[in-house]
Amino acid sequence: MKPYSPLSTLILAALLREGGHDVALFDATFADGIEDFEKALDEYEPRIVVLMEDNFNFLTKMCTTNRRESALAIIGAARARGCRVAVNGPDAADMPAAYLAAGASAVALGEGEMALAELVGLWNGGNNNASSVAGLLLPGAGKPVSTPARPPLRDIDRLPSPAWDLLDIDAYRRAWTGAHGVFSWNMATSRGCPYTCNWCAKPTFGRRYEVRSPTHVANEMIRLKAEVAPDQVWFADDIFGLDTDWTTGFAREVTNGNCRIPFTMQSRVNLMTESMVDALARAGAREVWLGVESGSQRVVDAMDKGASVTAARTATRVLKAHGVRACWFIQLGYPPESWPDILATRDLIREENPDEIGVSVAYPLPGTAFHARVQAQLGRQRNWTTTGELAMLFQGTYSTEFYRKVRDLLHAENETGIWNDEAWNGLEAEAFHHRSPHPFQHQLEA
Repeated sequence: MKPYSPLSTLILAALLREGGHDVALFDATFADGIEDFEKALDEYEPRIVVLMEDNFNFLTKMCTTNRRESALAIIGAARARGCRVAVNGPDAADMPAAYLAAGASAVALGEGEMALAELVGLWNGGNNNASSVAGLLLPGAGKPVSTPARPPLRDIDRLPSPAWDLLDIDAYRRAWTGAHGVFSWNMATSRGCPYTCNWCAKPTFGRRYEVRSPTHVANEMIRLKAEVAPDQVWFADDIFGLDTDWTTGFAREVTNGNCRIPFTMQSRVNLMTESMVDALARAGAREVWLGVESGSQRVVDAMDKGASVTAARTATRVLKAHGVRACWFIQLGYPPESWPDILATRDLIREENPDEIGVSVAYPLPGTAFHARVQAQLGRQRNWTTTGELAMLFQGTYSTEFYRKVRDLLHAENETGIWNDEAWNGLEAEAFHHRSPHPFQHQLEA
C-alpha cells in the first residue's frame, strides 16, 4: 500500500493538452481488473489509446509477467473497440513484436513523450502514415520496422508539470494514510544516470544525465503543496542531486519559495559528502537510499559499481550526523558472491546499522552486460511474476530458497537490532545443501 502516481503518463497527458487534444486518463492503480478499463473505454469512447509504463518507477524495469499480461489485455480491449494504440515502456522496447502482435500500431522508444505527442497529432489530423515520426517501432513484414532515431530531450524544463488533476488524489491519500498515517507523493528532477553498474538497465533514459533547474523544480513543489498537499515526497530520480552546486541551489529555491516538503531520494555513497548532505538536509531530505549492494569489495568491484565499502560506511555516518535517515539497497547472489561475502554484508549492516534495508537478489535485466554474461543460464522463467518473488533466474551460488532465508534474517536483525548468531550458524550448515550444481561464479573464477 505505497501507491505512487503514474508520473510518465501524467507528463504526457499534460503535453497532449498543450497540443490542443482532449485527454482522459485511466489510472490502473486501484483498478480491480481489465473490466474497469473496458468501462472507461465505453464511457469516453476514445479514438486513440496511449499506454505508458511509469518510467520513473524502478520496479517496472523488472518487467514482471503480471504487468505484461495486463498491458497486452489493455491493448486487446482498445483494439476491439476500434482504437488506435501506441505503447511506451521498457518491456515494450525489449519485446516490441509481442505488443505489435497484440494490436498496438506503434511502440515509442526511450522516454517517449515527444514521439507520442507528435504521433497523436498526426493521427488526430487524419494521417495514418507514422513513418515520419522519429523514435518509433511500427508493424512490418516479419519484424518491426524502425523510424529514424529520435535524439534525447536535453532541456527537460520544456516539459509541463504532470496533470495531477486527472487523478483521484483522494484515493491515493486514503491508501497512504490508512496504511502508514502519512501521505506521500512522487516527483522527478532528472533523467538518466552517468554511472556504469553492469546490472543496471537504462532502456529509457540511457547513461546521460539531464536535470531540471532548481527554480523549475521548486515552482512545481509550490503547485504540489497547493493542489495535492502531501506530507512527504518521493523523488523518483535514479540519482537525485548529482552535484553539490545544484543541490545547494535547490535548497535555496525551496527556502525562498516556502515550499519545503520532507522528501526521500536515491543517491550513491560516493556523493554523500559533508557539503552535499548539509544542502540535502536544508532542502528537506528525510531519507536517502544508497546502493550499497554488498559488504564485500570484490562483489562491488565485479558490479563495476565505482564505489567502495569504506565510502558506504562514511556516507551512512555523515547522513546520520545531519539527522537524515540512511537506507541501503542490498543485492544478494551477484557473482562471485560466496558465503564469506554474505557474512561480510551481514557484518557491514551490523556495524553501520542503516535505518532501513531493502534486500533483493541479482536480477539479469535485458540489455545489460550482466544479462549477456548469464544469458546462457537463463531458464524458461525470464521475469518475476511479482516484484517480491526474489527468484534466482540464473545459476547463482545458492538456491532461491536459501537467499530468501538470508534476506529474512538480514531484515530481522536490522529491524530488531538483535544479532542472531545461532540462526547464522544454522544457515552456514545449510549452505552446502543449497549450493547450485554449476554456479556461475565458478566460470568467473576459472
